[in-house]
Amino acid sequence: MRYAQGGGLTDERRAFRERLRLKAAERFVRGDENAVIAHGLRVSVRSVQRWHRAWSQGGPKALASHRTRRAYSRSGPSYPG
Repeated sequence: MRYAQGGGLTDERRAFRERLRLKAAERFVRGDENAVIAHGLRVSVRSVQRWHRAWSQGGPKALASHRTRRAYSRSGPSYPG
């Protein structure tokens, strides 16, 4: 999820979500169904479907977290902090 003001997930939460995706990948290899994976990881079936598609097209690397670039710098004279 991206926000114009540089918000979104914290680094901790991003790492947590990445671990979930990698756990799902282990279960893709075993052949578990998306609904079973979703229930076990306590996420939506739709999320697992997206992860499964990404994994099938790009492997585990496709499930890695991607840090978004900030649209502005948080330091310098223009930052009001």
